[in-house]
Amino acid sequence: MAQEADPKLKNLGVLAPPDSTGIDIIVVGCGYGGLACAIECKRKGHRVRLFEKIPEFKVLGNLMPNAGRVLQRWGLHDRIWSICRHVDTLILHNYLGEVVREQPLPLPLWGAYGYDGHRAEIHEVIYDYAVSIGVEIRFNHGVEGYFEDEERGKAGVIVKGEKFEADLIIAADGVKSLARHYILGYQDQPRSSGYAVFRAWFDAQEQGVDKDPLTDYLCKNGDSFYGWIGRDVHFLASSTRGGKEISWVITRKDDFEISDTWGFPGKMEDVLKVVDGWDPRCAAILSKAPSCIDWKLIIHDPLPTWISKTARIMLIGDAAHPFLPTSQQGGSQAIEDGATIAAVLQVAGKENIPLAVKAWEKIRYQRVRNAQLVGEEVRNKWHQSKPEDRGEKLDMPRPEWLFAFDAEAHAYEVYEDVAKDILENGYQLPKLP
Repeated sequence: MAQEADPKLKNLGVLAPPDSTGIDIIVVGCGYGGLACAIECKRKGHRVRLFEKIPEFKVLGNLMPNAGRVLQRWGLHDRIWSICRHVDTLILHNYLGEVVREQPLPLPLWGAYGYDGHRAEIHEVIYDYAVSIGVEIRFNHGVEGYFEDEERGKAGVIVKGEKFEADLIIAADGVKSLARHYILGYQDQPRSSGYAVFRAWFDAQEQGVDKDPLTDYLCKNGDSFYGWIGRDVHFLASSTRGGKEISWVITRKDDFEISDTWGFPGKMEDVLKVVDGWDPRCAAILSKAPSCIDWKLIIHDPLPTWISKTARIMLIGDAAHPFLPTSQQGGSQAIEDGATIAAVLQVAGKENIPLAVKAWEKIRYQRVRNAQLVGEEVRNKWHQSKPEDRGEKLDMPRPEWLFAFDAEAHAYEVYEDVAKDILENGYQLPKLP
């Protein structure tokens, strides 16, 4: 009731008339962040075009309740929930196979659901919704360059030699985005994190998971979620669709050389070496996969800014702030980015776009960095655990400040104060935490 009485929240979750703000936006990249940003911009009354070089719907991922509440506001809960994993407990073991913690995973959490399933299927639901509300999506539109015209208050992208202009360009096309170089003025260099993951997704029955006593518990009682930790490794295995589909991911040390490609076909002999001497259930689960991906985890130092000098080109999602998988927040924070910029633009209006973009960065920067650090905390805790460690200290963090957050409502609540501070004291680069 308090939210309903707050005049700042009068547009919370409201579908505005099409093109009612007069703000013209081009979003680059059709991942979670790009799609969510385009949807929220459309819902807030902005005109939006989404450019994607190719459709890529092949990665495994999940969305936490802080992103889930945005999707629920779009009316997508029932469709997405039906294709997700439904478990209420993570059963965590040490590498010897002893249960060290059964962590409750209640949903909804702080009034919202999280969604854990095959990223391709969740992505498709979001894509279908974007199309249904009239988001203009142009595939085979790979961006080759960016430009700004401060005098005219415009920015643009170059696609196949042709220029496309808008009031604001939002780059959501990942860590290799050309917009990173454009905004920074230099090419920031990724570093090896020292870790990599093997991951796989496959049919339980086809691979005999249900017939092997070392693996059948993953699927015989519906969906499940198991983990093994220690020796600088963590291994998570789960089932979805009533135990019919299996996915696993195993994170281990890997001092790889940085290259242009970070994903490779995995070799099962390399996978099994990681769990040599472990609970035999681990090798049994891993070996059921017909194939897997070897994904090298690279890290980028936090960027000094996510916006261009004229504040007409900006970065969101992995283009601005890549996450480690253990954070479980990469897609969720990208969606928060999109919901926030759409809302502050609506409040600011077409004449104040640069101010809205600067305020957006100030609203988002510290929260995103704090969320990134959660991922490092989880990995370190699990990888450094000893066989005798037990209890809640091994839990995956589910802090209220992170999961209970409502990005759209927060944007409406704080924008005016943040914008006022910028107008009175000037724009300042974010302080690196």
